Amino acid sequence: MMENPAEYYQDDVREEFINGVVVAMSPKPVVNHTQITFNLYNIVASYLKGKKCRYFGDGVDLYLTEKDHFVPDGMVVCNPDIVKTKFVCGVPDLVVEVLSPSTEKRDRGYKRQVYEQCGVKEYWIVNPAGKSVEIYLLKDGRLEFANVYAVYPDYELEDMTPEELDAIPKSFKCSLFDDLDILIEDVFDRVE
Repeated sequence: MMENPAEYYQDDVREEFINGVVVAMSPKPVVNHTQITFNLYNIVASYLKGKKCRYFGDGVDLYLTEKDHFVPDGMVVCNPDIVKTKFVCGVPDLVVEVLSPSTEKRDRGYKRQVYEQCGVKEYWIVNPAGKSVEIYLLKDGRLEFANVYAVYPDYELEDMTPEELDAIPKSFKCSLFDDLDILIEDVFDRVE
């Protein structure tokens, strides 16, 4: 057993190239972040099995521009020509970023702008703390907010009428695939 696990936790620093500057990412994702990326990988990769498009989970480098090399938490790539041996070089169809306190501003700001400028068709921002998924869709060259889906805590649900409870979406669709219906609960399964 390690004497101080915190020392190990801080050793592994990953980097991104953002607007021409090397930026350290969070040392290692925390449990909830990892669980969400694992859940999404299982959901989307299982759906894509045997199809042309592929899902890449956290850890695959994405080269978008000379100044911007990101490591998104997930992405769907339907163009096999941009998949290289060690990275993806080109525009994915869908990008997923799972928020952490140290990256939220970049994920919502600069990275979203780059994804928009490069032509990413769909962008998901997943918030572990709020157990929500924000969906942005590319329309006329802009990533526009489409909807937000969330798992609500029991204390918020207990005072609702049956009609109000029925009105809360239980799932959402990926715009790229008509028959990919994702249960919100499944995205946040085992997330505390």
